[in-house]
Amino acid sequence: MLMQMLAAGGLALLTDARRAADEDNPQGYFEFEQVRHLSRDDGRWLRDARGKAVKVISTLLRDLPASNNYKVILMRRDLSEVLASQARMLTRRGAVHDIDQARMRRLFEDDLWRATYLLKHASHFDYLEVDYTQVIEDPKAQAVRIADFVAAGLNIDEMAGAVDSNLYRNRCRSG
Repeated sequence: MLMQMLAAGGLALLTDARRAADEDNPQGYFEFEQVRHLSRDDGRWLRDARGKAVKVISTLLRDLPASNNYKVILMRRDLSEVLASQARMLTRRGAVHDIDQARMRRLFEDDLWRATYLLKHASHFDYLEVDYTQVIEDPKAQAVRIADFVAAGLNIDEMAGAVDSNLYRNRCRSG
């Protein structure tokens, strides 16, 4: 959703379109394969990323070379929703997912703690936290925050218009 917002607002994305849209992500994945190899490559491709948005999962933030400066938008979402979404995706693909959900939650929590710590303490990161549910509930207000952070003259109305609340299918139900 965040990559869709940035693209709609006018920010160029660095993607490779290798992973096509599917039932789990009907708008696409907006990924760049080279990101997955950050720990094993020299990161030269990062020069091509200057001024563009690149999707990097939280676990891989530590592999970004400290010789560059990065603006990172960390999208937070209720972990129960993330776990439910992943379980549905794995089931739909026929993949085995036999890891205990409590253990998986702890792994995600630990990863997010480490990523947040890194973002707060490493001088090569400037970051903004955005809450997934708040984006769904008030896309325009969150688009303003994101556009201000990115400081690239993005079109806020287009960003807000890219948010499709119908794709919020794995909601955490309290009560």
